[in-house]
Amino acid sequence: MKVLIINSGSSSVKYQVIDTKQKEFLAKGLVESIGLGRSKVKHEKNGDPKYVFDEVVPDHHKAIEVMLSLLIDKDHGVLSSFDDIEAVGHRLVHGGERFKSSVLITDHVLEVLDQCIQLAPLHNPANIEGIRAAKAYLPATPMVGVFDTAFHSTMPDYAYMYALPYEYYEKYAIRRYGFHGTSHFYVTRRFAELVGKPVEELNLISCHIGNGASVTAVRGGKSVDTSMGYTPLEGLIMGTRSGDVDGGAVLKIAEYENMSINDMNMMLNKQSGIVGIYKKSSDLRDVEDDILRGDDRARLAFDMYNYRIKKYIGAYAAVLGRVDGIIFTGGVGENADLTRGPVCSDMECLGLYLDKQKNIETVRGREGFIHAENSKVKVAVIPTNEELVIALETEAHINDN
Repeated sequence: MKVLIINSGSSSVKYQVIDTKQKEFLAKGLVESIGLGRSKVKHEKNGDPKYVFDEVVPDHHKAIEVMLSLLIDKDHGVLSSFDDIEAVGHRLVHGGERFKSSVLITDHVLEVLDQCIQLAPLHNPANIEGIRAAKAYLPATPMVGVFDTAFHSTMPDYAYMYALPYEYYEKYAIRRYGFHGTSHFYVTRRFAELVGKPVEELNLISCHIGNGASVTAVRGGKSVDTSMGYTPLEGLIMGTRSGDVDGGAVLKIAEYENMSINDMNMMLNKQSGIVGIYKKSSDLRDVEDDILRGDDRARLAFDMYNYRIKKYIGAYAAVLGRVDGIIFTGGVGENADLTRGPVCSDMECLGLYLDKQKNIETVRGREGFIHAENSKVKVAVIPTNEELVIALETEAHINDN
């Protein structure tokens, strides 16, 4: 089946056409800076060099139009017509408690998604806009929504509930939801394939480490706890997000600085994390470069970042009781040996020993194991493939219906 995958963000649309039989992409691309004047379009046909150009893209409808025109273009396309698209899979960030698995998108589903906007006001509106735009151009093509939160719907209540007055859960569904679900799903299944065991027999800790980052405890293929919470703000230190912080400190800063709720939201999500400590950038590569120059603030940001990851791994080792494997994925997880090294050091209590040379040699785009021969815990670097998960979920859902 040829499935078009659409990941619609607030100012961008990422896309791929995947052949589910071959499990490979035929074309992929990105329309970025939507509504910001001149937009940049990056398109790649499998086996060809990237095609990059500027275009005026005022909204998501125009972005979808540009994307579709490229897919049937005589030079850059991979489809003879739109009829070649057998299904569309949409990446959706937040399904709340209403959607705990993939769903065939209908008018009723869109209405329910509108009701979930308050759960992810930065993400869900753009996701919904992408669906409406795709439906306008492909009205007869079946579409499936695949939710980032769905993988975490197996968490027990004692893991997902907050110790807040219970009525806020009843009235507003305030609870832990978790994110990066399709990534954690993919890499844990891929780990099982690489070690030749059923995922149902494994206890794994999956670390999706990028500008946004989360750690998930996976027992028998099911999420039992995860670091992100009601929003993607909780948990690890990220590029611009604070991660875990005492709510009392937040209230006191708001009092001292006379900050509004919107001001505080901006501070926690856009001005904290790596950039909040380091100030110069949210990119860990810049931090690493400045550490070599003796920048103490860069060193502090780096140590805090790695320490938080390590602390969550330790916590989830206690949750699982036995750890068979730790997985690193995402832009930092795949590429930053200087993060993987400190995170996995001094972990002999878990029976974990890192092979320093393998860690250095394993870089972005390459699968590899980086544990030492005497390590009881396997440590893997696995590039994620969320689009393939969405494509296969979409195909399965269409076939079931």
